[in-house]
Amino acid sequence: MGPLLSFFTLLGVLLPAQPPSWSPAFSMKFRNLSQVIVSPDGRWVVWTEREAILSDDKSEYLSQLFLSRSDASLRLQLTRGEKGADSPQFSADSRYIFFASERAGKRNVFRIALEGGEAEQLTSWKGTLSEFAVSPDGKLLAFVGRQEDPEEEKRKKAKLDFRIVDDQPKNSSLWIAALTEALPATPKKLVDGPNHVVSLVWSRDGKKIAYVHRPRPEADFGGKSDISEVEVATQAVTPIATEAVAEDSPHYSPDGRFIAYAKSLGTRRVDGVRIALRNLASGQLRLLAKTHDDAPNLIGWTADSKALVYTEVRGVRTGIYRLPLDGEAETVLELPRGTLGAVSFNGQHCGFTKQSPEEPEEAYFWDGKQAPLRVSAAHVNLALPPMGRTEVVRWTSPDGRSVEGLLTYPVGYQPGRRVPLILNIHGGPAGVFTETFTGAATIYPIASFAARGFAVLRPNPRGSTGYGAATRQAVVQDWGGRDFEDLMSGVEHVIGIGVADPERLAVMGWSYGGYMTAWIITQTARFKAAAVGAGITNHISMYGTHDIPSVYEDYFGGAPWDSKLVYLKSSPIEYVSRVKTPTLILHGEQDERVPIGQAYELHRALKRRGVPVKMIAYPRTPHGPREPKFLQHIAEQHLEWVEQYLK
Repeated sequence: MGPLLSFFTLLGVLLPAQPPSWSPAFSMKFRNLSQVIVSPDGRWVVWTEREAILSDDKSEYLSQLFLSRSDASLRLQLTRGEKGADSPQFSADSRYIFFASERAGKRNVFRIALEGGEAEQLTSWKGTLSEFAVSPDGKLLAFVGRQEDPEEEKRKKAKLDFRIVDDQPKNSSLWIAALTEALPATPKKLVDGPNHVVSLVWSRDGKKIAYVHRPRPEADFGGKSDISEVEVATQAVTPIATEAVAEDSPHYSPDGRFIAYAKSLGTRRVDGVRIALRNLASGQLRLLAKTHDDAPNLIGWTADSKALVYTEVRGVRTGIYRLPLDGEAETVLELPRGTLGAVSFNGQHCGFTKQSPEEPEEAYFWDGKQAPLRVSAAHVNLALPPMGRTEVVRWTSPDGRSVEGLLTYPVGYQPGRRVPLILNIHGGPAGVFTETFTGAATIYPIASFAARGFAVLRPNPRGSTGYGAATRQAVVQDWGGRDFEDLMSGVEHVIGIGVADPERLAVMGWSYGGYMTAWIITQTARFKAAAVGAGITNHISMYGTHDIPSVYEDYFGGAPWDSKLVYLKSSPIEYVSRVKTPTLILHGEQDERVPIGQAYELHRALKRRGVPVKMIAYPRTPHGPREPKFLQHIAEQHLEWVEQYLK
């Protein structure tokens, strides 16, 4: 080996390896960070990191807890093992971290001391367990759960496990366990009743628990949530919010005088949300000032009990805002580029994730004064291949409405050069594209598209969140109308600025985005390739088979027998004889949100008509892929399909 070769070989050992090019497989290396929690004393931050486990016999995600000092001077992985951990929270004295895990078989609650030692199991529970919270004095643990049903297992073994539809819902209740007794503790039911408990929060004095409940656990009852309060010592229940609208996310004020919660302004999902304030002594209720998007996500009170703190989407970014009890909303933190997520607030300090189109997700601590400080290191040693530039673009729809979206250019794009364009449509319709990392592992591999020479347009048309309730409501009884015009005018804009090649266009989307993709190919033959992911094709059959029929009633003005023409006029299957575009169809076999029959209807129609079509059904898969190998495969299919027809 010559001296020059030896020198560069040594450099290869000492320096990070040259990163590979973007691909769905490479994107699987990026972790998802969530649940960023700051200790009450502001000295520590805990968060979860989820990674994909891919091997010959495994395709799963594993979450573990990570811990850092808030000044980032010390960082460590807190939990390990084949069974993950999640839902971290600190004790009120900041000495312990509580978390949930299946390391003992069933999901149970554990705690670990910050000073060191092994995790201690707090509950011995054989049923289902979701949310939990520890009392302010650390003596009681409350959780949402459902008892194990031995008879259910017996029926399965006897092949008598038939199910009567809509009969005997499997509701969860509110349970409590004493942490001052022998551990693991034996829980007892705190609230007994017919409702399904969803979430809970302790009062500041630890004497009461406010909890959210609804009639049944099915998704169609999500808009019927109420709030009640139970006194722990007596189990006496007092209704807090029981109007015929969705009421949830309760938060007690630090001074104990108020409870704030999110209150829908109507019974439809497209109606706005306001923060409501109830005086616990007098019962007086009032709504606080409206927020930008009419969709605040309440995260807590300021320490002086004078204001609420919430997050909300504004355009392509999520920010943190403050709402005084008497006054208008104020900005707490907005990024000049990128977006926030997993925001928590302890009265003084914030924890959150931050990412941008070029920067992978990391966890941050913010004291409200200095610049946010990165406390995680999930991706700092992962070298990134060259990335396509992403920018916010705006255009005018035919009726004069301004629309915006995100345009990602190919890697090394030279101005004036026309390139193939992918129109990527979000779900919802009340979804939104924000400035997230384009290299993350998702079903739409934006960075990989850009590396292969494609531009990608991700619009936020009418119906999207982030632009106010009126924008969300603009698609009521008009699916495939003005939203279609917003999307197509966005494509024309990218052609008009000299970026997109009008002869090389593709369209794809998932859920509502899949519906819009199916709709677009029935309305125009401009696209050379399409990919329909978990998409709706026939609104009438969809109403009768999916798990949230009330969504249709909200958007379409009633059931099919009340609004038949609205259902028919916007169903892609009604116009399927017009389709000429080669179409890829991807769908999960266990999808209850958009049952797979929707995919088979489109597939059969295109197949009978001789349109190039390929359909892939994913076993064990609900409305989106839960297994990382399937997620990677879907991303690869999207990449291969557009390369086949556009390049």
